[in-house]
Amino acid sequence: MAPNRTAPSLPVPPCGRIAVIGAGRLGPALCTALRRAGVAIDGPLSRGEPPQRADAVVLCVPDAELEAAATAAAGSAPLIGHTSGATPLAALAGAGATAFGLHPLQTFVGPQSADRFSGAGCAVGADTPAALRFARELAESLGMRPFEIADGDRAAYHAAASIASNFLVALQATAEDVARGAGIDPTEARALLAPLVRATVENWATVGPERALTGPVARGDEATVQRQRRAVAEAAPANLDLFDALVERTRALAGRELVA
Repeated sequence: MAPNRTAPSLPVPPCGRIAVIGAGRLGPALCTALRRAGVAIDGPLSRGEPPQRADAVVLCVPDAELEAAATAAAGSAPLIGHTSGATPLAALAGAGATAFGLHPLQTFVGPQSADRFSGAGCAVGADTPAALRFARELAESLGMRPFEIADGDRAAYHAAASIASNFLVALQATAEDVARGAGIDPTEARALLAPLVRATVENWATVGPERALTGPVARGDEATVQRQRRAVAEAAPANLDLFDALVERTRALAGRELVA
């Protein structure tokens, strides 16, 4: 069934009732935050639990399950949306409703993360201008800053988000591995490195990557870089290729800073 692109009046947050499907990390936090914002919420519903009739349904399920979840929600609302960053809205076609996307540019670990929406960016998209307006207003009701992402740009946008967030966690795990070679256990390493990481991220956000860059590569201290490389090879050899790749990327960034 083709999406209904002529849905009559669409609900405006915080009016209307919204069903949230998905009880993983995002769904509970979204429900808690929307309730605090005065929105009538059903959920978080489990993936196999059909929603009651609502004004809108928001699917907080893994990307691979979106099509099945959308089909299961068919007929439950004139609007159906997903919270995926990378998946096109076409994945919601099985719902036979007007589609929208709402991807908070933030990380969540459950209902205790409900206060993280405020101030975060939120990628929005929709089949129709009215649905896009609904997505924007829903984001704004949570204190987020909505910005429109076209379906064709979703993969690149989401890759940027993954690099900034997921890869940062992987990088810090690598730092823990190397710190272990200096006799520092992972818990202590996190406690010691966290202030450095926070300050570095704040510098990047405030002055940009070129000016925030410090350390031996930025200084051109190749002797220190080579000592570091030998230490990585001894302490965590599985991470040596990553170290080499990051050194090259840092050299390129340092060159950019010199040109600027």
